[in-house]
Amino acid sequence: MSRFLAFAMHVATPEEAASRIKEYQNRYHDSRHVCWAYMLGAKREQWQLNDNGEPSGTAGKPILGQINSKGLTDVLVVVVRYFGGIKLGTSGLITAYKEAARLALDDAGVKECKEMTTVAIEFDYEYMDGIMRVLKGEDLEILSRDFDNICSLTFSVPLSDEQRINLLLTDKGARIR
Repeated sequence: MSRFLAFAMHVATPEEAASRIKEYQNRYHDSRHVCWAYMLGAKREQWQLNDNGEPSGTAGKPILGQINSKGLTDVLVVVVRYFGGIKLGTSGLITAYKEAARLALDDAGVKECKEMTTVAIEFDYEYMDGIMRVLKGEDLEILSRDFDNICSLTFSVPLSDEQRINLLLTDKGARIR
């Protein structure tokens, strides 16, 4: 019986994915196949897959299908196959690679990330308390600050919350730069 080893990991760029794939190909050089798929980017527009010698569409496509079914991005799944002497057929291969990828993704867990943007504001010192309450209440990361008669702050905000946060801050006396 064939043995399948599956690994799921975070990757941020095609170069990082290629490097990780190479690591697994080197580590499992004695295996019959090292198949993989990855999805990248907030809009999930960058992807690639590879059947590594398996019949076309029987390995990379089911692996990518599991990534897509979970709506994930910035992830690479590698499935290593040690041939066990029994041919699985097309449907058997698809099922095996799909299940291996699903188990690896389930085991890896999900880290939810948000697309961020940077906002810069200016305000008079007298508005400091209200503005700082908004930033702390929204748990925003301050990237730079300059406190003087005219104060300025630069901070990171989830892209989906940018307009709402900007309105809260302008209501407290901030001017968006």
